[in-house]
Amino acid sequence: MTRDEQPGLPAEEILRRLDALRAADAPTHGGRVLSYVYDSGRAELDALAAAAIARVQPVNGLDPTVFTSVAAMERDLISFGRTVFHAPDAVGTLTSGGTESCILAVKAARDHAGVAPGAGSMVVPTTAHAAFLKAAKLLGVRAIRLSVDPETTTPTPESVAAAVCEDTFLLVASAPNYPTGALDPTAAFGRVALDRGIALHVDACLGGFALPWWGSDTEPWDFRVPGVTSLSADLHKYGYTPKGASLLLHSDRDRHRAQYFATTDWPGYPVVNPTLLGSRSASGVASSWAITGHLGVNGFASLVATTRLVADRLRTVIDEIDGLRVVASPVGPVFAVAADPDSEHPVDPHRWATAVDRRGFTLQMQPGFTQPDGSSLPPTTHLTITPVTATVADELVLACRNAADDVRGLRAASPPPALADLAHAFDSGAVSVDDVVGLPSAAVQQALIGAGIDPHDPDGELDMAAIIAAVQALPRPVTATMLTEFLAEFTNP
Repeated sequence: MTRDEQPGLPAEEILRRLDALRAADAPTHGGRVLSYVYDSGRAELDALAAAAIARVQPVNGLDPTVFTSVAAMERDLISFGRTVFHAPDAVGTLTSGGTESCILAVKAARDHAGVAPGAGSMVVPTTAHAAFLKAAKLLGVRAIRLSVDPETTTPTPESVAAAVCEDTFLLVASAPNYPTGALDPTAAFGRVALDRGIALHVDACLGGFALPWWGSDTEPWDFRVPGVTSLSADLHKYGYTPKGASLLLHSDRDRHRAQYFATTDWPGYPVVNPTLLGSRSASGVASSWAITGHLGVNGFASLVATTRLVADRLRTVIDEIDGLRVVASPVGPVFAVAADPDSEHPVDPHRWATAVDRRGFTLQMQPGFTQPDGSSLPPTTHLTITPVTATVADELVLACRNAADDVRGLRAASPPPALADLAHAFDSGAVSVDDVVGLPSAAVQQALIGAGIDPHDPDGELDMAAIIAAVQALPRPVTATMLTEFLAEFTNP
């Protein structure tokens, strides 16, 4: 049968096939996956979001003067952000997510400061989200990576000031950071920003719609802090909106306008883009508008109260498990777990995560990291807590305790043998980073298959502990190349 002769399928068959594909996914509801998904536990919010999306499905957010509903909803969301983040005069934009918000924050700060494209630097702690490294690469900005204290996982005020260079136009603070859930000392960043006359972006993509209600013991981190010039907060995280919605606010109009791209220098319609996208779905705006309007401040406060109770309980439980410890002093709904070096029987966090997974809960493994100053952050396992976690908390507590008993005393996982051999070749100098990074795609794929990591093996099960061990053992540019190859091949026929 030729391409032109292939008939379409009935709608019922299409949806049946989609259901079959979705059946293989990790569960997005019920509290079984403690990363990636943010489940309020309230089914009516999902239904409300779906209904709002259906009503704007054909709308193009490219031109809000034609589709004025987009502008009206966006205005309401910016007003909500002004209230929540203590910024009565802030102006902003809805973006497609945290990565886009972070890139635009860097672009706006650079252009507002009059720094030429491809020049300038920004100071980012090593725990800042990788989106800022992506922004640096895309915009030609130098990222000055600031080492954090290995115990607190936050930078010291002195180190922030010392990292600023003559061409620095932006500081970045996290509220909180993703790897460990620690809250950067925003006030210290703000003092440096004011003293040096540079911008300060608070990346609250993770905690922006949780920290405002976390408790009175939370240090100020938003526009209350003098020196903060922009802030990002993802509605598709603790705003419980479907993926594709983040709020980016600026302290004044001129900074906001520096975010835009506009041109009339072509034969077509005038192009004015507040975001990286041209045509854009209105789904994120509509679903965010509907959910924030439905919950209101009181609804968010109630969900956060539930989340804090279960997060505090889990952190206490894990700190009491022999061989494990909660890293630093997390503020908010996420935290990281590491081996306790003071225990006679430390528990490897990645072996532990694998054992927890066997009991029905998926945690997220994170590799150890050597910082620019030579200090190291240990291998950890990350947990994202949401309101729905409360419904499975007793089972999760039992899984955490029993999993630790299962693996206590076991050595950390090793890389697949072929990748362990490659790591030795790097250590001996027999192979260089350029040797691998410069390989054609097909050669990298064969190296992965030789290591037992076949992107097209339908029955293959990834040993994430071994893969993270390989990330730790090999040069980071090499593993980035390999992971790029794996994912690109995995998503292609």
